[in-house]
Order: sequence, then C-alpha cells, then structure tokens
Amino acid sequence: MAVATGWTWAQTAALLAGAVAVVGALITVAVTYGLNQRAARRERQTKLFAEALAAIEDYAELPYRIRRRPRTPEGRHELTEQVSQIQSRIAFHQAWISLEAPGVASLYNHLVRAAKTQAGKQMAESWLIPPITKDAQVNLGAAYPRDEIDAARGQCVEAMRAALGRRPPRKVLVELQPGNQRLRV
Repeated sequence: MAVATGWTWAQTAALLAGAVAVVGALITVAVTYGLNQRAARRERQTKLFAEALAAIEDYAELPYRIRRRPRTPEGRHELTEQVSQIQSRIAFHQAWISLEAPGVASLYNHLVRAAKTQAGKQMAESWLIPPITKDAQVNLGAAYPRDEIDAARGQCVEAMRAALGRRPPRKVLVELQPGNQRLRV
C-alpha cells in the first residue's frame, strides 16, 4: 500500500497558526516594553519636575528663614550653608531639565530668574532686620509678595504638563452656600 506524502491544507493552517501566535507574542512583548519605557520616562520626568519645583519653593522660603534666624554665628553659618545648597540644587535641576526636557528648560530658567529677583531682594532686606528674640516674633505678620514667582511657576507647570503629555486640569464649577455665589476652581 502506498501512502501519500503530499502537503495538506491542514498542515499549512497549523503552520500559519503557529507563526501568527509567535508574531503576535513578539508584537505584544514589543508594545508592552514600549509602554513600560514610556511610563518609566514619564515617572522619571514627573519626579524631576517635582524636585525642581521644590528647590524653587525652598529658595522662595529663604527670606522667612533669614528673618527667623538664630542670633549665633553658628546659626548664621548654617543658614548660609542652606542657601548655598538650595542654589546648588537649583543649578543641578536647570542642567538636568535642559537635558531631559529641553522644551521646559527656558520656562524653568525664567522661574529661577523670577525667584532670584523677587526672593533674592527679600533675602537681602531680611538680613538687615535684627534677628527675632522672642517667640511672639516668630509670626512675621505679613507674607512676602510672590506674584512674579507664582506667575512664572504657573507657566512652568503648564510646560511641564505638556512635556508629560497631560492636559491641564478641568475647571469645575463650585456652588457656595451663602448668597448662592459661584466659583470656578
């Protein structure tokens, strides 16, 4: 008895099904890898942006720290060391942002200039005020103006959101009870 050894459609279908499964698995692996890399990059940039903004906030808080400084030479030395460390962190973040997110760098640099202009002037004035000596003086009574810093930070945050591929938050209408006033938040 002779057995036919020809290629059948069933064999072709089985071979194609296996090839499609392998190609599908490779595509799935590639897409998953790409999405994971994108998520890791976004997470890394989010952390970078948050730390960069925190360095600016630390700088903007320096006039308050200077006003509340201790009266000792050691206290002044520690405070000037903090100022230097904060300025170093800001310079570090300027360089890192210029490498990681060049589209954000100019707005972060603008924020740095605004902080150094506005808070820097306030720091210089704060050094001229005698150190506090009583607990009751810790509450300084009035906040230092931050309009330039806040405006520059707002622009920088918008650029950071865009770099992360995030949309600006939606405005929500909030009803206030007294007088039935409305407020956009």
